[in-house]
Amino acid sequence: MTDANHPSFLPTMAQQVRRDILRMVHAVSSGHPGGSLGCADYLTALFFKYMKHQPQPFSMSGNNEDVFLLSNGHISPVYYSVLARSGYFPVPELATFRKLNTRLQGHPATHEHLPGVRVATGSLGQGLSVASGIAQQKKLDGDNSLVYVLTGDGELQEGQIWEAVMFAAHRKLDNMIVAVDFNQKQIDGSTEDVMGLTEWSSKFAAFGWQVLEMDGNNWDSIHQVLPQAQAATGNGKPVVIIMKTEMGMGVDFMMGTHAWHGKAPSNEQLESALAQLPVTEFGDY
Repeated sequence: MTDANHPSFLPTMAQQVRRDILRMVHAVSSGHPGGSLGCADYLTALFFKYMKHQPQPFSMSGNNEDVFLLSNGHISPVYYSVLARSGYFPVPELATFRKLNTRLQGHPATHEHLPGVRVATGSLGQGLSVASGIAQQKKLDGDNSLVYVLTGDGELQEGQIWEAVMFAAHRKLDNMIVAVDFNQKQIDGSTEDVMGLTEWSSKFAAFGWQVLEMDGNNWDSIHQVLPQAQAATGNGKPVVIIMKTEMGMGVDFMMGTHAWHGKAPSNEQLESALAQLPVTEFGDY
């Protein structure tokens, strides 16, 4: 099955991406499976259906194509999986995740020249600033393609985020779509307990953004809201999607807790997790 418009393509690919995430993190006993699993549906939809991009040959400039930045770079496993599965680099290279001399660093980096990665990310709070610069440059160049950004709700506690939010609204960067992974969990617990100022929709609206809300683990919601976000571009305001997800989505014992933010499964836990996500036609690496 190669047709991304086939009803079962995206859910099946997202299932394979989740298998990739679990196996990558388990193999090196290191990484961040929780947020990666939660964002697997959104990134699968973006890279395989909604984003206009060219995996080969990869252009570092991103001119005349949509560009994606992973601001919360610690969820690199899901990013690497969708990059490989959509053709940026060979799928078997996923087996090198976090190993010595790999191009697949724990946080995405540029000096390894991994196709698909244009910005080193993972120092939280910085990605939206970089994306705003790219979006402004596209406007200056007359490039009508879009800039997509994924950030985390815990990351919104960083002050630099709000500097970029102000800048983007002031510069009318209406060619940028930001998704906030609203899973309400971060490394130390719930976002409500750590920094409970979570009325994100009203905050972004007050800053002059176009605000949409989406269930990032529901395909009907994804297929409804992503086209709405694209249609909202070009109207003078940057666009943000407050995207509700479940950390650890797809694996019952990883859901409902922040414990799997940055923890690898044991052999037994991996077996249990993969049993909930059966092998797909796309195949494991």
